[in-house]
Amino acid sequence: MAYGFQNYEKDHMARAISHSVAISTRHSVAIANYLRGQRLQRAKRLMERAIDFAQPVPFTRFDRGMGHKAGMAAGSYPINASKAFLTLLKGAEANAQAKGLNTGTLTIVHIQANKVGNRQHGGRHGRKMKRTNIEVIVAEGSKEESQ
Repeated sequence: MAYGFQNYEKDHMARAISHSVAISTRHSVAIANYLRGQRLQRAKRLMERAIDFAQPVPFTRFDRGMGHKAGMAAGSYPINASKAFLTLLKGAEANAQAKGLNTGTLTIVHIQANKVGNRQHGGRHGRKMKRTNIEVIVAEGSKEESQ
């Protein structure tokens, strides 16, 4: 399943995967780049703040025509994608807790968003739907790293 990550250890890592989520791949890639390497608690807080319009997500790749936000260059508030990522992060935390991992020291070691083939809806002159696969892998960090 985790084809983008080779060193998955079942005893020390937990993962969560969402298939065919109806969100923009462009927004998902920006959020994944923003959250990569973060502590899980901080990542959840960042997604909650993006949903509440308190902190924008920086866009470094697909930023054409996007306005600047305070303290960064191009940024936006991708609400639907942030909600999907927040749900996935909570799922990864629950999976880690079920495995007996310390949820206070979890770090995102792998996160990626992939485009799924577009499906049409709406009949004869239908439109294409945006679909994205999201994958998150978290690992236990040591006590020294969390401070």
